[in-house]
Amino acid sequence: METAMQFSLEANQNKYLRVGGRELHAVLSVTGQGTTAEDDTPARSDPSRLVEVLVIDCSGSMADPPTKMAAAQQAAAAAINALPDGVRFAVIQGTHEATMVYPATRTLATAGSATRKEARAAVARLGASGGTAMGSWLAAARDLLPPSSTINHVLLLTDGINQHETADALERVLRGCAGRFVCDPRGIGEGWHPADLLRIAAALNGTAEAVRRPAELAASFRESVLAALTKLLPDVRIRLRTLPYAELVFFKQTSPTIQDLTEYAERVDERTWGFATGSWGAQRRDYHLCLRVEAPDDVLEQDRLAARVDLVVDGEVRAATATILVNWTADMAKSSRIDLSVSQVTGQEDVRRAINAGCDALDRGDRIEAHAQLAQAVALATATRDEAALEQLRHLVDIEPNGLVRLRENLSQTDIKVSIVDSVQNPLPPPVPRVPAVADVICGVCLETSPPGAARCEECGTPFDGDPATGVRV
Repeated sequence: METAMQFSLEANQNKYLRVGGRELHAVLSVTGQGTTAEDDTPARSDPSRLVEVLVIDCSGSMADPPTKMAAAQQAAAAAINALPDGVRFAVIQGTHEATMVYPATRTLATAGSATRKEARAAVARLGASGGTAMGSWLAAARDLLPPSSTINHVLLLTDGINQHETADALERVLRGCAGRFVCDPRGIGEGWHPADLLRIAAALNGTAEAVRRPAELAASFRESVLAALTKLLPDVRIRLRTLPYAELVFFKQTSPTIQDLTEYAERVDERTWGFATGSWGAQRRDYHLCLRVEAPDDVLEQDRLAARVDLVVDGEVRAATATILVNWTADMAKSSRIDLSVSQVTGQEDVRRAINAGCDALDRGDRIEAHAQLAQAVALATATRDEAALEQLRHLVDIEPNGLVRLRENLSQTDIKVSIVDSVQNPLPPPVPRVPAVADVICGVCLETSPPGAARCEECGTPFDGDPATGVRV
């Protein structure tokens, strides 16, 4: 069944600047809709087009406490079970170097009953020792992946600091991997650095997450794999071309996650930039564009083109195009208006900055500054009706009905770090139904897990007939 994608691109801005004004803002909304040749229902990609690589931190710190390694093994097994037949996959062990776990050689396996069973068995034998060098892990994953005609997804778990390679070494790997695959980094425990996860996610168009309790990891892994299965196109890029009197200040994704894409932009020529956005399914994403503009002459009250935005899909420019206009005006009423979409985006960015400043203060032990910043974040989120931010803030503060904000006592390092990572989450209402998470099946005879929908246990062959003595769903 042939799968197609249709895209729309919408720009919201106030084009009017006061005389001498130089900063121009716009919000771009990109919506992709997947269809099939037969009807207009949302489509899923052929499993054979998806490549999934699991990268599991097996450094020495994963043994303290032992529940971390056990949770990692259970989560990896859950992700493997979620892979439908036909998906190509591999598992990498990460220490101060990258080592293949499954398959044993540097190649990809094809998901099926036998390979899922073998992969789960290999994961069950993992142990914890050695250091942490995430750049080497990502480079090993990149080298396994086929050309960009496939949808390449890497799921990386870590519990530690990237201390066995330099920051420059990781940066070089990230630049070499940008646009090649999407990576969703995950944190567990208290020893990891939020900056590492957020840096990887921003460079590789993924979503950073962390769990407060090890038992939550399996669901996070399963959800990440299921989300990858909804992707239909491996490579969508946004191309920005500015006029000579306009230059790029920044380009940020603002929803469903907040990520600054400026640093990893491709400079096509003097006035053209390309921004990799990763793989796409049926979804909407919003972006915040800021330009610095200089009036080219003394002409006022005229629309002038400042920039053009195009979508490039699999190397071809799609019909969806947006224009960014500027009009220098002496009319203060016009130039003082703030576009609602731009106002909402800047308000959300202010909330996230306050949350991060509060978390940084907590990390330093400065509860007075932390309270001030988090109280400001609550006030901003309340004013902008940012329910996602308020939900995140409730892990750090108690919010009284009268608006009084109190810092929670005995906040752990995990609470603080998870809150920093969660602060970049800015979800939109889902435009299409998500693929539901279906539970694994536990065999009542050998207690091993099999993928959802399996007719019999992949370990011992016992049929699943709904009888609790032979198989139950979890």
